[in-house]
Amino acid sequence: MVERHHVEEIAQVLDGHASGRDGYVDASWRRCVELYGMDPTRSDPAHIVTDTEFRIHRDQADWMIGAARSSLQSLFRQVTGQNYVLLLTDAKGVCVDFFGDDLFVDELRNAGLYLGSNWSEDLAGTCGVGACIFTGEPVTVHQDDHFGNAHTGLSCTAAPIYDSLGQLAAVLDISLLRSPAPKSSQNLAMSLVTAAARRVEMANLMAASRREWVLRFSSSPEFLDVDPEAAVSLDGSGRVIGATRAATRMLSRGKSLIGEKIDSLLGLNVDDLPDLMRDRPTEERVVALGDGGAVFGHAISPQAPRRASVGAEASERRALSGFHATLAGSDPTLIRLLTQADRLAPTQVPLLICGESGSGKTKLARAIHMASRRGRFVAIDCAGTQPEEMRDALNCQSGPGTLLLRRIEDLQPDTARVLAGLLDANPDLRPISTTTYAPSDLMAQEIMPSALYFRLSGSALELPPLRERQDLGWLIDRLLRRRRGGEMRLTPSARAELTARTWPGNLRELGNVLDVACAMAETNVIDLPDLPPAPQSRAHEQDLEAVLDACNWNMARAARRLGVNRSTILRRIRKEGLRAPD
Repeated sequence: MVERHHVEEIAQVLDGHASGRDGYVDASWRRCVELYGMDPTRSDPAHIVTDTEFRIHRDQADWMIGAARSSLQSLFRQVTGQNYVLLLTDAKGVCVDFFGDDLFVDELRNAGLYLGSNWSEDLAGTCGVGACIFTGEPVTVHQDDHFGNAHTGLSCTAAPIYDSLGQLAAVLDISLLRSPAPKSSQNLAMSLVTAAARRVEMANLMAASRREWVLRFSSSPEFLDVDPEAAVSLDGSGRVIGATRAATRMLSRGKSLIGEKIDSLLGLNVDDLPDLMRDRPTEERVVALGDGGAVFGHAISPQAPRRASVGAEASERRALSGFHATLAGSDPTLIRLLTQADRLAPTQVPLLICGESGSGKTKLARAIHMASRRGRFVAIDCAGTQPEEMRDALNCQSGPGTLLLRRIEDLQPDTARVLAGLLDANPDLRPISTTTYAPSDLMAQEIMPSALYFRLSGSALELPPLRERQDLGWLIDRLLRRRRGGEMRLTPSARAELTARTWPGNLRELGNVLDVACAMAETNVIDLPDLPPAPQSRAHEQDLEAVLDACNWNMARAARRLGVNRSTILRRIRKEGLRAPD
């Protein structure tokens, strides 16, 4: 009976009658039938992407997952015991991070409230995530607000997360399998999820703006330094180069702030920023708004370079701060590479990023794009991409942007010709390509036509494999802090085992091993039995000197990393004429 009434109500909306629900619900119902051709009498299950698709979505959203994790953990602690589940989806509606009660995992998975579920409106019908993506605003889709009969028991409240350039980057959703009938019962959920989304935007802007001035705002002096409402980042001349969504609404009523001079928006200029730093009482840090109102301001100066060493100074000057903070420590090869990437980021030079599978090529490409502040980011997997798919992906793009071409070695000849034409037609679209081949091999083995190679490789960036990195111990600790609330620790034997592995899967393999170890450990201490077994080791003959450097010329450790005997290392050192540095 309930199902029939639901179908009849949708039919009335299609006939032009208002349902009495929120306007975005009626509009979504109409799109579901008229645009997507959905049948309200069907009870389709949740759409789950394939494992391969999920990995792609997860990799591309890794920077946002990192920015959101602390806020999601805090939000989940606030609602613990109330049977809520939290979903973080990318801008396409695919769930890439999840917090829920382990007791209900099977039920949540069946309902689609789990990793890999796709809640885009054209697949799931009217739902919280889909309506949020379409409207760009916080929404609650409650029980039979949902279009599909399979979801009418759910209550979903979602808020958008925007990047610092004003583009929709993700959606944060808080859902219940079962809830009280009144939609107003989710008012608190709406307050919590919008506040969490605001904090994610703030964390993302702060992480991306360590070299710039940041001006944060609050309507109350008590919360200015601890939980501000909005923020903008500024270049040296006082122009806005990044903003949270709340700042855009506060200062320009929703119109983009990027490129605007701060003195045209507020009653101050860039020279006044030091007066708003934390050494002054919050009540005295008053900033006049253009409409005659006022807020309290907190200015944060650009992070000063350290004086410890040339390498440290170069590290701190780097604009690719998000990549450096999460995936790069003191390894000199990586520092040199990131310095090069930092200088190339604001240019139009096409880049070729080389490295073994799992070494962080896509993450580096995303970091370069964010540092370049070049509008949209379009990612295409070259394996199996047909010419018409390439046209569809690029024909709708206009203005400055970055085109990521993953595994360029798999590009088919017909698609390559179409790509060349599309790049001619979109001169503001900067290509960044990734490959598992060395640049010389792409040419020598005739994997790519020479014309295309030189078109896409204005400069090549070669990421070192994990086994050659001198900051492996730092990286293990850094990634471990992002798991289980940062409470996990390694025993000396477990640490020795991890630092001795060859890591053929690089960062991806390391992340998986730490996930398994955290799950298997019965306490917050990871020991040897908690580690999954290493895959069969294989020697990397060409990398001996780099591995020795990474191991500080400890031959026993190098032998373990390469999966050979110590005597083999000594023999190869003599054969290749290698010498330890002084």
